[in-house]
Amino acid sequence: MKNNRKAVEERHMNILNMVREKEEVSVEALAGAFQISLMTVRRDLQYLENRGLLKRVHGGAVCLKKGSGPVTDAEWIQLCRSRISEYAARFVSSGDVIFLNGSMTALDMLHYVGDKKIRVYTNNCRAVGEQFPENVTIHLTGGEVRGPVMIGEYVMRNLLAVSADKTFLGCAAVYEDGEFRYDIPTEIGINEAMIGKTEKDIYILADHSKILKREFRENVYGSCTYDHPLTLITDDAVSPAVVDRLRRTGMEVIRVPV
Repeated sequence: MKNNRKAVEERHMNILNMVREKEEVSVEALAGAFQISLMTVRRDLQYLENRGLLKRVHGGAVCLKKGSGPVTDAEWIQLCRSRISEYAARFVSSGDVIFLNGSMTALDMLHYVGDKKIRVYTNNCRAVGEQFPENVTIHLTGGEVRGPVMIGEYVMRNLLAVSADKTFLGCAAVYEDGEFRYDIPTEIGINEAMIGKTEKDIYILADHSKILKREFRENVYGSCTYDHPLTLITDDAVSPAVVDRLRRTGMEVIRVPV
């Protein structure tokens, strides 16, 4: 399964390179170039578009930026997030029941669980449009749709009926003093309910662009600290000094090499 995933990642990169080189490529041309079905091409293009790397058009895809220059800041951040997702998947064991919130980085880790049989509860609307391995069972919480997440009393009521081994959360920002920001304030209550129903480990996934200094705390819609032991998984673009400050708040911090 690991080798299969590596082959898919290489195909995604080759598709992206082909789209950039030609600036616009049809689904049929991609299917012929990589000897895959039209359905697989469309799924790959959807995956790449969801991550802001190209734009799907009728019958194919176009590049977002003409020319095939160096990696952009947005692409670098996306690469960091992919590495965080891949690393986080190693903490999932076969038979686990896990919670995921509305984070795309958390949702992406399901692509890296290999053949582990797991059950997932989530309020992430984007889970509907993703295709995961057959050994991953998705249960949606339901609720009011607000952008990419489901919120409201219905979500909270449904979470009372389940428990999890592990919870994986994203956030809008992490401050050096251990405070977490969420741009949809009602997410905080849902996250806390998830944590309260978690029997083992809690992980928060956040790339370096989300780790901010105290003075940048502006336009905060909702923020909180968690009264539970947790592990922050970030990338190695975060400086060791910042990691030390975060660790002094009591959280464990893992810097994933990118």
